[in-house]
Amino acid sequence: MSKVSPLVDSLIEAFQCLPGVGPKSAQRMVLHLLERNKNAGLILANTLSNALESVGKCSNCRIFTEDEICQICSNEKRNKKQICVVESVSDVFAIEKSNQFTGQYFILHGHLSPIDDIGPEELGLEKLFTRAREEGIEEIILATNSTLEGETTSHFIYDKIKTIENLKVTKLARGVPLGGELEYVDRGTIMHAFSGRQNIRIED
Repeated sequence: MSKVSPLVDSLIEAFQCLPGVGPKSAQRMVLHLLERNKNAGLILANTLSNALESVGKCSNCRIFTEDEICQICSNEKRNKKQICVVESVSDVFAIEKSNQFTGQYFILHGHLSPIDDIGPEELGLEKLFTRAREEGIEEIILATNSTLEGETTSHFIYDKIKTIENLKVTKLARGVPLGGELEYVDRGTIMHAFSGRQNIRIED
């Protein structure tokens, strides 16, 4: 640390909790705020404090929101009979930019990982299964990442809902590369993936 100010050192260390921010980047950010933009720093601090205190998860889809039901779920123009299952809120941002999907979402906030003690309960899957059984859902789109963990999670969900009558289960098709993460896929590729999605229901 700088050994100049305990508060400055603490702030530099605090910034390093962000992904991709190391000591040098954190130091640069802190010095910028202190030297040139204290007002922006105060706005950042207040906004961050309010968000951390007030933002929770939508009781319907688990996206981040300060309300009980998020804006997407409460939007009457969205197709409430169609659910797209994704791993993270970043994936929702990417899909929304494509303007290709008008249904609702279910955010897992991760994927199945026994090593990390992440099971169905941590992903809120019982909520998803209940919605699929009781809300007359017509289609569930499995849009987990094309990684080993994402595919494993997708297969687990499919096995749990494949016997629900009148429910179509699909997955994103062409364009999403093997091993790729949805949030890094470009807008055009996501559009093709949605338009070419495939039914994965297997007749027993």
